[in-house]
Amino acid sequence: MSTTTVMQERDIKQRTFIQNVFKALGKTGTYAFLLIMALIILFPFYWMIISSLKTLPEYRQAIPTFWPREIMWGNYSEAFKTANLGDLFMNTLYVGVVSTLVSLVITVLSAFAFARLEFKGKETLFGALLATMMIPGELFTITNYITVNQLNWMHTFTALIVPFLVSVFYIYLLRQNFMQIPNELYLAAKVDGTSDLKYLWKVMIPLALPTLISITILKMMGAWNSYIWPKLVANDPAHQMITNGLRNAFTDTTGQANYPVQMAAVAIVSAPLFLVFLFLRKYIMQGVSRSGIKG
Repeated sequence: MSTTTVMQERDIKQRTFIQNVFKALGKTGTYAFLLIMALIILFPFYWMIISSLKTLPEYRQAIPTFWPREIMWGNYSEAFKTANLGDLFMNTLYVGVVSTLVSLVITVLSAFAFARLEFKGKETLFGALLATMMIPGELFTITNYITVNQLNWMHTFTALIVPFLVSVFYIYLLRQNFMQIPNELYLAAKVDGTSDLKYLWKVMIPLALPTLISITILKMMGAWNSYIWPKLVANDPAHQMITNGLRNAFTDTTGQANYPVQMAAVAIVSAPLFLVFLFLRKYIMQGVSRSGIKG
């Protein structure tokens, strides 16, 4: 073997070694970055849980402890009773379920009309609807408040449900998904005498089920987390939502709040959303990813 060949093999091995080192360093850096970001995201949840298990004197210490000296499981039962979480849960669940079901019906029918039906001005109307997405939702708060007040809907569940039944984003999302279904299926169904509603129910809804599940989850989460609007129109005890009920439920007459008990209530309220996202996150990703391919 010549000296040149030996030097070439040595050079190849050296380059391969350097490439492997940089590849390993790249992977290490990537995983280190992901680990740091995961810790940053998870730390507030960890702090919420350990704070809910502390006593009030320990919570108010100048130097915080990263694990409770005495675990106070009773904070959770006290939080449930103090904030009357049972009624708050029922109010929020009622508003969330009713608004989600009605919103799904409106979204499905609207998306089907824009995806399959032909009528004059369809593209112009759809473009106008999309244009409304550029307007911040906060700008509608005053006009919605005036409208609800004039209709005598203040302090009713109607005020919490009706103003948010139509979502242009959900209509757009489902319409894009419907457009991925071949139009030949619709034409063949029409030749066989199938009505539009029957075709929608038997063909399009089953094929678009991941997107519908995503819309259902996102709508329920939006109702669960709403704060400003319920506080404006229905902040009385009979119609109070769970986010508003936690605001001042743990403050005594002197203005001092029992933060560990309040943290326990926040943990109870956050648990359903965390479980929904944990077990149904794949449907959210599938629904969103499948809706952006064709348009």
